[in-house]
Amino acid sequence: QVQLVESGGGLVQPGGSLRLSCAGSGYMFSISPMGWYREAPGKQRELVATITTISTTNYADSVKGRFTISRDNAKNTVYLQMNNLKPEDTAVYYCKTGVHWGQGTQVTVSS
Repeated sequence: QVQLVESGGGLVQPGGSLRLSCAGSGYMFSISPMGWYREAPGKQRELVATITTISTTNYADSVKGRFTISRDNAKNTVYLQMNNLKPEDTAVYYCKTGVHWGQGTQVTVSS
């Protein structure tokens, strides 16, 4: 079955960086578009970034210029490099492909 496992979350100070990883299994990773979403307390889950099978990317306006999504098909992994983090980036970050979601990883930006 499809499995998505996120990692790399944690506590970071404003202005800091984190890199999230999402390892996929149980499906053809290389031909599957991938996405990162986030859900902050009391808010709806929202799109952060997506990447197609040919690595075309799309970003939410709130993260453009700070976040970078990438994929390594040899490792069945998609990444989200997050720089210049802000307190408003605090959320649980989820990986998604098709209708399948990972379990999420917590990112907390606080001094």
